[in-house]
Amino acid sequence: MLLTLIIILVIALVIIAVIVNAVQQHRNRMAALKRAEFSKLRTILEDTEDILINAANVPMTPAISQVLLRRIAFTLKAMAELEPGSKDIKNRLNETQSRLKGFDSESAEAQVAEGISLPDDDKLLISLIQGIKKLRLILRSEHARGNVDTQVVIQEDKRLEALQLRINVESQIKRGMKARSTQMLGSARQYFEKALVALDGSPHQTEYVVTRKSEVIQSLQEISDELKNSNQRDRDKKAQQENKDLDELFAPKRKW
Repeated sequence: MLLTLIIILVIALVIIAVIVNAVQQHRNRMAALKRAEFSKLRTILEDTEDILINAANVPMTPAISQVLLRRIAFTLKAMAELEPGSKDIKNRLNETQSRLKGFDSESAEAQVAEGISLPDDDKLLISLIQGIKKLRLILRSEHARGNVDTQVVIQEDKRLEALQLRINVESQIKRGMKARSTQMLGSARQYFEKALVALDGSPHQTEYVVTRKSEVIQSLQEISDELKNSNQRDRDKKAQQENKDLDELFAPKRKW
């Protein structure tokens, strides 16, 4: 009888140990998933805040600013659910929601100026283009989640696409003009050709595209003429040198 009782107790202890271990493993797994989800949300929050803070470098309309604020609020709310004891997250959520409430609905329809000043530094230029690409991805992501009206997405994405094209074309033209001014005509032609390819590939033949395309084609023609003239001058110079060498070779020798 005592032996049976001991066996039962041992089995019970083993079962309890297995259950406790399973529960602990489940808790550890849930904690790991929670940390991974929180880390993902924090990355989304930081990326969105960076774009919003750098609005001066990445031109955007009030409509996009509003989309970014809603994205930040949604992310902070999800983070607060994972970390309900975090006062910092709650304060940031309240601040973001206050900014959204104070957002003038009429201002969301405003448009930014079409002109943009291109940075001379290549790293800043790359950062600008990357910022615009991120904005377009965010717009599509928020639209897929039902947070942005379809018409807003179409309008804003079209504007950002045009802005991205403008930056690409203007930077190539700027480099081409600089190369041309230093008589690096081969490099200049390559830059203008890249600008022409970008303009030809644009699905929207706007006034800007048509005008710039005409100017680029004219510049390419001028560069082609300059290259022909330069090659002709080189040939003439070479011919003159060869004639001079022949004259010296067959010139009467002096008698000393």
